[in-house]
Amino acid sequence: MLLLIKYTLLYGIVLMLVALGGMFSEHSGIINIALEGIMVIGGVAGVLTLTMLPSSMSPALVVLISILVAALAGVVYSLLLAFASINLKADQTIGGTALNLLATAIAVVIAKYFSDSGSAKLNYSNKAFLFSIGGLELSVFVPLGIVLLVISYIVLYKTRFGLRLRACGEHPQAADSVGINVYKMRYAGVLISGALGAIGGMAYIVPPVQTWNFEVGVAGAGFLAMAVMIFGQWKPFNICAAAMFFAVFKSLANIADSTFLAQFHWSSNIYNMMPFIASMIILAFTSKNSMAPKAEGIPYDKGSR
Repeated sequence: MLLLIKYTLLYGIVLMLVALGGMFSEHSGIINIALEGIMVIGGVAGVLTLTMLPSSMSPALVVLISILVAALAGVVYSLLLAFASINLKADQTIGGTALNLLATAIAVVIAKYFSDSGSAKLNYSNKAFLFSIGGLELSVFVPLGIVLLVISYIVLYKTRFGLRLRACGEHPQAADSVGINVYKMRYAGVLISGALGAIGGMAYIVPPVQTWNFEVGVAGAGFLAMAVMIFGQWKPFNICAAAMFFAVFKSLANIADSTFLAQFHWSSNIYNMMPFIASMIILAFTSKNSMAPKAEGIPYDKGSR
């Protein structure tokens, strides 16, 4: 049970952070298909920072600096999507897909350049990110994720910024008519998405292991986070619940051999497939009741008013 809780929180927080990022972007009116790529960029930036920081530095500073660098890298990378979608009015799905492909290529090149072995694997220490409560080992991303969840709810529903952001995703023409700069709000939504997605990418890579092969990217976690966002109906606490639900399936791959499931002698690949299969089944039955922002994916043109 402790192992199940450990891995569920580990994967659940990752999915929640990335899905929250997608939520901000889509509430502004931009579909962020590039979450997978943003996770990869955040992961490689965070890991590189860990390898370069001096070992004498305090663990708290190591955690803070590496997470901030990862978030900044995600913000910079998401600018590509924002510029293409908002300024150039390019197809958001195609642009996001291109950024996903580009991110893995960038990460592999960077990893090979800094790797001692010449491969795309990077070695690092994750001790600063782990702590124990009783017999349960957790990562610093668990409390950080909870804090960011609460902040996301407050920003989205209790502030003027959140109201304006949601207005730009529902009816940008009406928002523009009352003086809201739709372009700036959409930029803000995408950049927040980049920061949260990149932190989620680092949370996916760093705590579980101390070596990561960037040739595999983040193994589809960004797309699963999109399913979590849709299943959570673009609402922060619903997204959190959906993330934990999917994380239980993902966790089974890690603990199956230590439970009664070992009697079935199934490959771990079957358990790894479960979250994706569950997402397809659930979305097939719930898509009709989707409450997506009405203007998402539609380039805004002032002349269309």
